[in-house]
Amino acid sequence: MNEVIGEVLPLALGVAISPIPIIAAILMLLSPRAKGTSIGFLLGWILGILVAVTVFTLLASILPQEAEGSSKPIAGTIQIVLGGLLLLLATKQWRSRPTGDTEPALPPWMQAIDTMTTARALMTGFLLSGLNPKNLLLGAAAGVAIGSASLTASGTIASIAVFTILAASTVAIPVTAYLAASARMAGPLGTLRSWLVHNNSTVMAVLLLVIGVTLIGKGIGSF
Repeated sequence: MNEVIGEVLPLALGVAISPIPIIAAILMLLSPRAKGTSIGFLLGWILGILVAVTVFTLLASILPQEAEGSSKPIAGTIQIVLGGLLLLLATKQWRSRPTGDTEPALPPWMQAIDTMTTARALMTGFLLSGLNPKNLLLGAAAGVAIGSASLTASGTIASIAVFTILAASTVAIPVTAYLAASARMAGPLGTLRSWLVHNNSTVMAVLLLVIGVTLIGKGIGSF
């Protein structure tokens, strides 16, 4: 199980270091309905991650099981394909990075956060985590790593839990910190939001490049 957790940790980090949901969480925390929307968004974010990695784990578990220590060409091929798709996303992110000091425009749904209800915030969190192409690819890679390993039921559950907790941590931490000390966190969260807006594309491009190359390397090593 330790080997599998070692494989999914960088993938979970790839989900965690996602500026857009962190920006969304910060905007919700600075909105008139901070408590309801931020908690709803966090629950949706966690649920989306959990559903995605669980579904891909179940799908990967039905792949033909190779003998211990033997090559795993099917899992390896899937990893190479997923790594290649992540490299394409990295290229797209890099090309879309802003230039100069102009602040990039936020998506329309972010501009409506002040009027967002708890239920809508939950659905937004679920869609951003579970159906986002980058997160789907990372969740699929984690699911392949977990489902193709010969783990017990408890080992599989523990691996999924570790992935989900780490992947959701960067949204959970600011939400928890703000709700615990809202007066002191408003300033730092505003500064963090500004930095993330300006550097979103660059951060994601570098992150996807590293994870994509790593996945391709693991896939090649599975043959």
